[in-house]
Amino acid sequence: MAIKVHGSFVSTATMRVLACLNEKGLDYEFVPVDFAVGEHKKEPFLSLNPFGQVPAFEDGDLKLFESRAINQYIAHTYADKGTPLIYQDPKKIALVCVWAEVEAQRYDPPAAKLTWELGIKQLMGMTADDAIVQEQEAQLAKVLDVYEARLAQSKYLAGDSFTLADLNHLPTLNYLMGTRAQAVFNSRPHVSAWCADILARPVWQKVAAMRNNP
Repeated sequence: MAIKVHGSFVSTATMRVLACLNEKGLDYEFVPVDFAVGEHKKEPFLSLNPFGQVPAFEDGDLKLFESRAINQYIAHTYADKGTPLIYQDPKKIALVCVWAEVEAQRYDPPAAKLTWELGIKQLMGMTADDAIVQEQEAQLAKVLDVYEARLAQSKYLAGDSFTLADLNHLPTLNYLMGTRAQAVFNSRPHVSAWCADILARPVWQKVAAMRNNP
């Protein structure tokens, strides 16, 4: 049975899963969820994700939600396909887990708020709240100071290879590049080089184009 992803191209969480599937070279069916009519808040979608958020994921009889958990499943289940996104060595696996947690717990809270204010609001014709933007840029800067030190030691967050720890950043980075928040990244040379590297990956370029040409 085919893999299915229920979601929206506007959603960073949906794009995170699509990035992983495409890095793995896996075939899948994309099922658009119409926010305008509230499809995500009613059945049958709620049977896939009871929290009413995208994405929802199906692989045969397995149903999952939460994008980072979905990506862990994809990376482990299809480890022999496409780009290796995890390591086999337990110590290296631990590093991927650490930096994947950093992305989720430290980086994403300010990055997601900035994505909403500077990216998604613009798509909706709304105005960003400058006070929130300033506050979240300051929070993000503190996190990126740690990234700068880490990326001075290794090409990618969990070592010398691109892994899930890097991939999970791509959707918010894609929104924030080209906004005023880009300066927070560019002012840190190792972070800036890392951003340029992962955003230029051919697979991500393909996935990012889906949002512009659904």
